Amino acid sequence: MIEKILRKVKERREDSSKFDNGHLLVLGGSKKYSGSPIFNSMAAYRSGVDLVTTASPQRPAEIIASYSPSLITVPLDGDYLSPNHYEEIKELISNVDALVVGGGLGRRKQTNKTVVKILEHSEIPAVVDADAVRAVVDNTEVLDQNKVVTPHKREFEVLTGMEASEDNAEEAAAEFGCTVLLKGNKDTVTDGDETYTNRTGNEYMTVGGTGDTLAGIVGSLLAQNLDPVKAAYGAAWINGKAGDIAAEEKGAGLIPDDILERIPQAIKEGK
Repeated sequence: MIEKILRKVKERREDSSKFDNGHLLVLGGSKKYSGSPIFNSMAAYRSGVDLVTTASPQRPAEIIASYSPSLITVPLDGDYLSPNHYEEIKELISNVDALVVGGGLGRRKQTNKTVVKILEHSEIPAVVDADAVRAVVDNTEVLDQNKVVTPHKREFEVLTGMEASEDNAEEAAAEFGCTVLLKGNKDTVTDGDETYTNRTGNEYMTVGGTGDTLAGIVGSLLAQNLDPVKAAYGAAWINGKAGDIAAEEKGAGLIPDDILERIPQAIKEGK
């Protein structure tokens, strides 16, 4: 299966033009956190999407814009995502192919309320990551067949009330009607019908930010029109493979930037 997924990412029509290979919206960040949406956005670019727009509150938006000239940022007034931003975000969503939401947003009540409203009214494929996972705990009805939720062990337990396991991931995916990417030593990817186990990755990828690169790759593959369960499985493989390549050189010094640099090589080497 991974061969077919990677082939779709690697192969591109010679007459391709901008937007033919997807436009992704990343929504994340807050007064305190700016790194997550950077890693989301750069990982998405490295895995083949044509365009990424990153929307974030004012301070993190400025930091994100300074990271790379590749990044298009939309600054949102204030320090945190709030209901006041909904109409602006709704307009952004109308012009993209997929969404990644959650990284660095924080867990303020008004932020959670806004995340739920966005997911409730958005029909495009979406990655529900990090703080957005917590935001939907009491509103799991916003999860559907176009959504990929990406919890680590603790987030899964909070979201579902169950221990993190392959069987319980399958049960949760079936109950919510979405794709679950349960992150761990071995990643479980399931939509309740199809289930895949990813074994790329290593013990040095416990460093903060590697989940953000993963979410960005999932979003990239969704924007490139892969279906959710295959996008999630392909992204888990690519992210872990890039981490494996980086770990050969960096070991315990591995950071998310090392993964970003090696995503193209991971895709190229995939068989």
